[in-house]
Amino acid sequence: MTNKVLDRVRDLLPAIKERAAQAEEQRRVPDASIAELTEAGVFRMLQPARFGGHEESPVAFYEVIRAIATVCPSTAWVSSVLGAHPWQLALFEDQAQQDVWSDNPDTLVSSSYAPTGKLTVVDGGYELSGRWQFSSGCDHAQWVFLGALIPTETGMDYYTVLVPRTDYRIEDTWNVSGLSGTGSNDIVIEKAFVPTHRAYSATDQANLVGPGQAVNTNPLYKISFGALFSNTITAPIIGAAQGAYEAHIERQRERVRLSYGGQKVSEDPFAHVRIARAASEIDAAVLQMERNMSEQLRYARAGEEIPFELRLATRRDQVRGTERALEAIDLLFKNSGGHAIRRPNIIERNWRDAHAGSVHVINDVERALAMYGKGAMGLEVADRML
Repeated sequence: MTNKVLDRVRDLLPAIKERAAQAEEQRRVPDASIAELTEAGVFRMLQPARFGGHEESPVAFYEVIRAIATVCPSTAWVSSVLGAHPWQLALFEDQAQQDVWSDNPDTLVSSSYAPTGKLTVVDGGYELSGRWQFSSGCDHAQWVFLGALIPTETGMDYYTVLVPRTDYRIEDTWNVSGLSGTGSNDIVIEKAFVPTHRAYSATDQANLVGPGQAVNTNPLYKISFGALFSNTITAPIIGAAQGAYEAHIERQRERVRLSYGGQKVSEDPFAHVRIARAASEIDAAVLQMERNMSEQLRYARAGEEIPFELRLATRRDQVRGTERALEAIDLLFKNSGGHAIRRPNIIERNWRDAHAGSVHVINDVERALAMYGKGAMGLEVADRML
């Protein structure tokens, strides 16, 4: 199937590549890139059709994200996160969707899911206060998803709440060594009112249900949040490795056309082996991601329950996808020798950005692999990110 958005995005890649240094210097994605990607339809790929969305397969969406990441991982990271949020908003009550998109279907939502905020029950909803870190692309968004805890009789319950830009402030705290162009600043709220329809329970999320499914009936909205969101983080990392691979091969082929002392400089067999290993790791990461997401969507389209084993395997392969991408980009970095540390250099930047992305909490490898191992042994596994 033709990915029309990908065709449009490929035309934008040279300009996005040119702005990569600007993104790092400004510590946010340039407005021009967001405007172009909006026009290309990137942020509507997973959005409900009744708000002008495309209701595309996540496989097609991640293909676009990986392409952007080849030239600017920061832009891809923001595109991936902001582009995934319409999928989650589609699970909220219809009124919440109307609040965000009724006036402008291109309105964007950022996020910070760590439950560092506190919800207090009040008439008609909740009162929310707190500070949240790492809200990527928040300067381009008019709303934000935030994680918060609410006390219950048995402990604490986790909610994702939707808050408008008028109810929070952004504090510029993003000064980092990798993914520096993502503008992942802090969100601060002091006693904001959140109506009930803008709160979504983690229990519903784990059970793959949401009130929005009543109006958004496409099977797309019945796959697991843990699969959709986790791969949203891994896709730019794989794309960064792919971009480093392409840049490395282009340089090596140029060196083949040259000679030094009568011997071609790219005839080192060990260099060839590292290239092969890197290419294989990238391919494996992509293939597993696409297989798992396609399988989840296949079950959803058939009206069947997504097997828990598949949900576990999706998270297993997602963290391994990040690991594979890092293994590939490390091989390429080493293979490039001193050239790799020169700036500006796409291999150096993508190497930094890929490693920065790997420290996201969703890439906790041991946790995800342990869950899979427990499940394979028939032990109980409970995690809201499955």
